[in-house]
Amino acid sequence: MIKIWKRALKKLDIWDIGLIKFAFAALTLFVITIWPAAMTWVHTVNPWYFFVAFAIIVARPLYRGYIKK
Repeated sequence: MIKIWKRALKKLDIWDIGLIKFAFAALTLFVITIWPAAMTWVHTVNPWYFFVAFAIIVARPLYRGYIKK
């Protein structure tokens, strides 16, 4: 299964990856708008938790893409 994913990833370019990211952002917004419990949870969580999660998630790609040479 991993070999299939690796072959499929080699066929994707930067536009495909960007569109996948936007699709998941749109899906997330869709879920929190149609599911009231999710919307309530998003509004009650401290926004800094989301920022910390963002910083942790983006750390490795940022390091591998721009800092590591």
